Amino acid sequence: MTAGFGFVPMTDEDLPWVAENERELHAFPWSEGNFTDSLRAGYNCWVMHNGPEPVAYAVMLTVIDEAHLLNISVVRAVQRQGIGGMLLEYLSSEALRAGATQFFLEVRPSNTAALALYERHGFVAIGRRKGYYPAPGGQREDAIVMRREL
Repeated sequence: MTAGFGFVPMTDEDLPWVAENERELHAFPWSEGNFTDSLRAGYNCWVMHNGPEPVAYAVMLTVIDEAHLLNISVVRAVQRQGIGGMLLEYLSSEALRAGATQFFLEVRPSNTAALALYERHGFVAIGRRKGYYPAPGGQREDAIVMRREL
């Protein structure tokens, strides 16, 4: 891993920062309550730091031999610098350590940057969920389901 970057479990103290960035980064953000619920449910919730500064966060669920990426977000000011890929690889190693052999996620077809990131890291589209995401004007957007073997 690149010097200066570290990963720490998300705590209640991180939630205001996470929720603030979530609102800035996403048109349909998770609420602070969604992150609180994820922590309480025992999901793998992480904050990535560059030195003392938090730069990204993620929520992953592991069940038996599967990992499911529920949220991964990189602060806008440091996007396109490889941070998302480092976080994704860290999550993959955590999933493997927890016994997962497969890693799943959903992504909006319109999120071309995320699609490219996932493809670069070995994820392959395996299906589509119709009308999965909320979209502007009360519409719905499909989700591409992707999978990576660990």
